[in-house]
Amino acid sequence: MAEKSFDMVVIGAGPGGYVAAIRGAQLGLSVAIVEREHMGGICLNWGCIPTKALLRSAEVFHLMERAGEFGLKAEGLGFDFDAVIKRSRKVAGQLSSGIDHLMKKNKITVFRGTATLPAKGRVKVALETGEEELTAKAIVLATGARARELPGLEADGDLVWTYRHALQPPRMPKKLLVIGSGAIGIEFASFYNTLGAETTVVEVMDRILPVEDAEISAFAKKQFVKQGMTILEKAGVKKLDRAKGKVTAHIEQGGKTETREFDTVISAVGIVGNVDGLGLEEMGVKLDRTHVVVDEYCRTGVDGLYAIGDIAGAPWLAHKASHEGVMVAELIAGQTPHPVRPESIAGCTYCHPQVASVGLTEAKAKEAGHEVKVGRFPFIGNGKAIALGEPEGMVKTVFDAKTGELLGAHMVGAEVTELIQGYVVGRTLETTEAELMESVFPHPTLSEMMHESVLDAYGRVIHM
Repeated sequence: MAEKSFDMVVIGAGPGGYVAAIRGAQLGLSVAIVEREHMGGICLNWGCIPTKALLRSAEVFHLMERAGEFGLKAEGLGFDFDAVIKRSRKVAGQLSSGIDHLMKKNKITVFRGTATLPAKGRVKVALETGEEELTAKAIVLATGARARELPGLEADGDLVWTYRHALQPPRMPKKLLVIGSGAIGIEFASFYNTLGAETTVVEVMDRILPVEDAEISAFAKKQFVKQGMTILEKAGVKKLDRAKGKVTAHIEQGGKTETREFDTVISAVGIVGNVDGLGLEEMGVKLDRTHVVVDEYCRTGVDGLYAIGDIAGAPWLAHKASHEGVMVAELIAGQTPHPVRPESIAGCTYCHPQVASVGLTEAKAKEAGHEVKVGRFPFIGNGKAIALGEPEGMVKTVFDAKTGELLGAHMVGAEVTELIQGYVVGRTLETTEAELMESVFPHPTLSEMMHESVLDAYGRVIHM
């Protein structure tokens, strides 16, 4: 079989891989991409996009239930659960087919199969019709990650689900246990709770959303409890007893173990990098807990071999993967891009209320030795938030007291996943409090709270 040669071969067509391939093609490289499942990867097919479609349905339903607050009438409210799921899958399918179009448009050769690396600069692809041997000047690993499964808590697709099962569920849960309160766990808890499931969240750390600022986590918890969720912190699920139609969970908290019954369990206890079977260790690639060890430019230490996205470690975010894909493609093409700065990548959780953040938390800033100035502004002080009927929330900003550097920004409330980008741009431009104070924010908008939070850090807040 004749070998096919390319300047760049990308393994994995998720938001890191397909973006890397497109950028490489834009720069004149001959590019191939290998994907064993769906174009768009987990994010587009089983993560970011379909979950947001589900959460939008839940948001609309929640607003329908509040119709009276807005002077509206809505009677006989309900939902078609199968139709909600069908819409989510349709959205994912539409975008996945769009990736195929982008590959054709950019003249990227697509191989639908499973890749292995037999030697440096070589890729073997197992197709349904046989094998292809590829050679490349540069290879980009973008194989992503999958759900972590703990012993005794393994998913079965019936009583115990991973995120995949939760996106194509066999039924609407009545009594739901969510194990883990990171972004994935909390988003599913929020969706199913809004549609009426009696929802319990168990978190092993001392607070839910543990990577967020402590004040934001506490505010979010208060709202979730108000919505009817049960939140158990510093707790762990030690065992699941499965029977027909029910699961008995053994939950340990404060040195005591109690049992609670549920009809459905969602396990959201982290992810594992897809490094198996590629042949990485034989090539001398270093792995750390199923993730490839890379430098700031995503180089693996093996000449011509790069790793981007979830396989290359935290933060496990689609937009981080895409940006790394662009950076690596530009490196391969001989350009000199800036390295990706993980501390300036925003994290967004699309629960109700939404949570978004960038940079250091107040605690992390102090741990790093900064003397800080902290500003806060509540949604209840913002005219647009009140007009929208969304007065519950907060914007928090953290500055270096000596230099005025914006160290971090943290938000909880309506549409904060859209607002956070303002602070992201500010950090990229190395903005201080002075520029943020001098910026004129339009009125009436939610974004005015971003301005007021900065003013509050320096004793100049107006509307509070």
